[in-house]
Amino acid sequence: MTNAPEPLEGAPLIAPSSTDHPLYEQIVDACRTVYDPEIPVNIYELGLIYTIDISGENDVQIKMSLTAPGCPVAGEMPGWIADAVEPIPGVRHVDVELVWEPPWGMDMMSDEARLELGFM
Repeated sequence: MTNAPEPLEGAPLIAPSSTDHPLYEQIVDACRTVYDPEIPVNIYELGLIYTIDISGENDVQIKMSLTAPGCPVAGEMPGWIADAVEPIPGVRHVDVELVWEPPWGMDMMSDEARLELGFM
């Protein structure tokens, strides 16, 4: 019986995004239009968007988390993200996946979100 390989020491827990893709900033801006209904900050600044991976064919794979697994909008929020990103000219397809590893923490919030919520 073989064991699954251990992650490499120092390997990131969150896969890198396609930050050099021409559509990346527009996709980030679209994600910023989606708000957690219980927190007056958009989900991008909250740090809930983990990875935005854009293929050469402009298919977009977004990995996101929630502030807690029991979040009342857990089933709806991925659709809100897809609805915000799909209309961007050039985007072919959007797939949004909820992930729980690594667990979201307040340290993932941007400085803007911390300021808005009174943590700074």
